[in-house]
Amino acid sequence: MPLILTHIEAGVLRIVLNRPEKKNALTAAMYEELNEAFDRAAAEPDVRAILFAAEGQAFCAGNDLADFQANPPRGSEAPVLQFIRNLACCQKPMVAAVRGPAVGIGTTLLLHCDLVYAADDAVFATPFARLGLCPEAASSLLLPRIAGYQRAAEKLLLGEPFGVDEALEMGFVNRLVPPEELLPYALRQAAKLVALPPEAVRATRDLLRGISGKGTAGKAHEALLERIDEEGALFERLLGEPAAREAIAAFLAGRKPGA
Repeated sequence: MPLILTHIEAGVLRIVLNRPEKKNALTAAMYEELNEAFDRAAAEPDVRAILFAAEGQAFCAGNDLADFQANPPRGSEAPVLQFIRNLACCQKPMVAAVRGPAVGIGTTLLLHCDLVYAADDAVFATPFARLGLCPEAASSLLLPRIAGYQRAAEKLLLGEPFGVDEALEMGFVNRLVPPEELLPYALRQAAKLVALPPEAVRATRDLLRGISGKGTAGKAHEALLERIDEEGALFERLLGEPAAREAIAAFLAGRKPGA
């Protein structure tokens, strides 16, 4: 069974994380499949929107730490960094349907989505510092823009989980939806995007995200890509440090670091 399911219907490319027994924790191989899905979206003009969803009761538990240790990201061509750049540079609107835990990259990928809908059981966390690591996916840039510096610092430094009510209040998600209605609702919202004139959608997103332009907008996107590279280099260095190795080993062993 594929770990990433893709399906195109009525102009929407549905990308579904399909590793529910591991709470959809991502491996290097899954990142490669996600990148292939982005390539497919870019190559097929009939795809007018992308919807992220997940099988099971968890959206994404972050990176599979055992796989991350076995296949650490090396350099700018690492599949995880390619995935993050694909998120940042995607020219199709992106919608997310989130239920259950969304941890690490499961939270930060949402910062790149245009519309985020969450069930009332959704829980978010960015425990990078706890693992001896630093933020990724330009979250150190994007989260303060959404939530303000102090709240972003609380989430990125302390890494404590926060619930869907706080996520809504801080502007991180658009709307709360009952779990059984979540996917149908997100699909309806994606269908609304598909029905709009595509050039108008693209122009609006480019202005909002700073993907094109030679003025302030263009510089904003350059800053986004620079932050992705900066975070990626720091993340790779910290991943090899004793603090991260011990924190990850402790997590995998189910003990406290240093115990």
